[in-house]
Amino acid sequence: MLTNEKSPSIFQPPTFTSFAEERQHRRERLAAAFRLFARFGFDHGIAGHITVRDPEHLDCFWVNPLAVHFSLIRASELIMVNDQGEILEGNHPINQAAFAIHSQIHAARPDVIAVAHAHSIYGKTWSSLGRLLDPITQDACAFYEDHSVFNDYTGVVLKVEEGKRIAHALSDHKAVILRNHGLLTVGHSVDEAAWWFIRMEICCQSQLMAESVGKPILIDPETASLASSQVGSHQSGWLSFQPLYQMIVRQDTDFLLG
Repeated sequence: MLTNEKSPSIFQPPTFTSFAEERQHRRERLAAAFRLFARFGFDHGIAGHITVRDPEHLDCFWVNPLAVHFSLIRASELIMVNDQGEILEGNHPINQAAFAIHSQIHAARPDVIAVAHAHSIYGKTWSSLGRLLDPITQDACAFYEDHSVFNDYTGVVLKVEEGKRIAHALSDHKAVILRNHGLLTVGHSVDEAAWWFIRMEICCQSQLMAESVGKPILIDPETASLASSQVGSHQSGWLSFQPLYQMIVRQDTDFLLG
């Protein structure tokens, strides 16, 4: 990849001089991720949520308001909740499942800044098989030996104990397939978590299509591991999201409004 050496910062996550500046950035990226999830058709009634940890109050996170369509969410309408489920900022309730799942992942993984989950069509279809994705494409190699399966389903996740079980299944990976439920991805930024979800959904679609007509040829373990290091890093996840962010800012700046 050729880059302009005089301005390498455009290929790196931004840095901030205050918590307020970083908080606003995270909220704007979170709102953008919801707009993009709507574009991709990941909205499904009141299901689905993306969260981002507050940069100052590390036991708190920002999440979408309950029953607001992803395509309408603005940065100013996001809800801040603490690890006890108390709403600290915002005038709207949140999805109970969002708290039960995301609070436990944020608690178990201090490295995780953002968590994305939605009931996307190919992800939930693939999840019904209770299987890991295979390394059948370069894109799928991003998840090679870096995702897991939560091999259980007990209904809507409403209790933190179930969220803890999901966090345990996720372990130190970037993604977990929730059997009979859907996909969940994490990242060191909203950008990264959202991109992994988008890519994983497409990988589920690819494998379902390939298996519908034959037996896919697997990439050998050594090559899959190499490709994973090339396309599955935190930097790769963040950078891959940037063209989508540029597009949504150009076409739908409403999410940035107060």
